[in-house]
Amino acid sequence: MISKATLGRLPIYLTYLKQQDSSIHDISATGIAKGLSLGDVQVRKDLSAVCGSGKPKTGYNRLELISCMEKALGYGRESEAVIVGAGKLGQALLGFRGFCEYGIELKAAFDNASERIGGAVLPIEELPAYCALHQVEIGILTVPPEAAQESAEFMVKAGIKAIWCFSSASLSLPKEICVHYENLALSLAHLKQKTV
Repeated sequence: MISKATLGRLPIYLTYLKQQDSSIHDISATGIAKGLSLGDVQVRKDLSAVCGSGKPKTGYNRLELISCMEKALGYGRESEAVIVGAGKLGQALLGFRGFCEYGIELKAAFDNASERIGGAVLPIEELPAYCALHQVEIGILTVPPEAAQESAEFMVKAGIKAIWCFSSASLSLPKEICVHYENLALSLAHLKQKTV
């Protein structure tokens, strides 16, 4: 299992590797670390998690390393995710194009407020049919805390198996459903503590 921190650094390595001259066949972890001004040990650990150990004195075949990283990031096997809750945060996430770097597409959001319906925002009742048609198993929950549990249960009934939850509510769902909580206020408070 690749750690979240390593996964977060892979696009940086990948961009760097793709920018190298095509005549460069082999590249070492030390060379990558130096080129990106990163720690040598960290780069070695990250590359090892993705592609195993490099060869002594030569490092990694650059193209093979690119292929390993793209595979780890989900290139070639696109997954679609949906958003439930098309308020300001939901709309911002829907407009963010960085998810494609990880093989995830966001094409639709769902909401029960009629004034938000239109374009890529669909009525919440259409979620089950959409998930079935597009084989969606990942959902992003951006509703107020009081609506989170009911919305999450509806997502699970629609076939969602993993939820990225931006609500401050704690969800009670079947144990096979993967839930990752994202608390933006807590993250900001953590940064505030770093400046004190």
